[in-house]
Amino acid sequence: MDELQALLHTRAELLDRDVPTARLRAGNEGDWHRVQRGVYVPRDAVRELWPQADLRLRIVASLSRMRGGNAVVSHASAAVVHGLSLSGIAHRPVEMTVAGGGRMSSRPGLKRHLDELTPDDVVEVDGIRCTSLERTVFDVARTAPLETGVSCADAAARRVAVQGRTLLADAQEGWRDRLRLRAAAAAGHRGVARARWVIEFMDGRAESPGESLSRLQLFRLGFRSFELQMAVEGPTGEPYEIDIGLPDEKILWEFDGEGKYTDAALRSGRSLEDILLREKRREEWIRGVTQWRFLRGGFRDVTTPEALATRLAAFGVPLPNSRDHTRSSR
Repeated sequence: MDELQALLHTRAELLDRDVPTARLRAGNEGDWHRVQRGVYVPRDAVRELWPQADLRLRIVASLSRMRGGNAVVSHASAAVVHGLSLSGIAHRPVEMTVAGGGRMSSRPGLKRHLDELTPDDVVEVDGIRCTSLERTVFDVARTAPLETGVSCADAAARRVAVQGRTLLADAQEGWRDRLRLRAAAAAGHRGVARARWVIEFMDGRAESPGESLSRLQLFRLGFRSFELQMAVEGPTGEPYEIDIGLPDEKILWEFDGEGKYTDAALRSGRSLEDILLREKRREEWIRGVTQWRFLRGGFRDVTTPEALATRLAAFGVPLPNSRDHTRSSR
């Protein structure tokens, strides 16, 4: 947080440093990038920020302009403060909740919600007052697109109910029950039906937003049985885990984020050639042992159900609905 705060400069500070006004105008491709009205950062520092880091920076910028008040960071912004990985947050405004009875006004880049907040709904993370993990998941599930809601709920369930690589089923069900009670208490409010669906669909075994998106789009296409982190015994007895198994169809789905190949930190010092060779041998072994189809896809393949359907069709995989239609027409 200190590093982010150090990047921020107010318009007055920059003018005092003789930065020309023209270089501070929105959309100008100069040295300074406006993150909130009157708040700037060096453009080089944000040129290649991922959406998660970009939103976090804008949260800090928004808070730097606030003086007192009872607003707390909430919704997807609170999820970012909690360190959850979400999809669909690029260019999303900073969100805050003002307790009922407070003043509420929004501005470009900042959205304020007027709602009730109990003492248990507010926590402090890295010096930022935000909604609790439970309240955050519920708010995102009921107000955000399903893509964001599912990835948020999965990430929170993983934090609460996964130790190492083991899902603690009782812990996940206890967490689900707490969210169910919250949804029941909010019956009749906007988005609660959507939140209930997300609560039942969430699964802490999903290890990334890409895996959450994959499962959501597969569901939308008619697939219903999922085995997440499906284990196949490797050649020396170690388990190979596949992101999603579809037992009814005998299909394995692996979400392939580009970072696994392009990010040096994720490669842990191994060369790209070594990574590719290991993946090839692993996939061949899994195919041979299971005799199931093995499919891979990236973000572009799971952005929509139609995109995933196109990917599946390229491998000759019929959709469950199309198979049902074929059977009924015979």
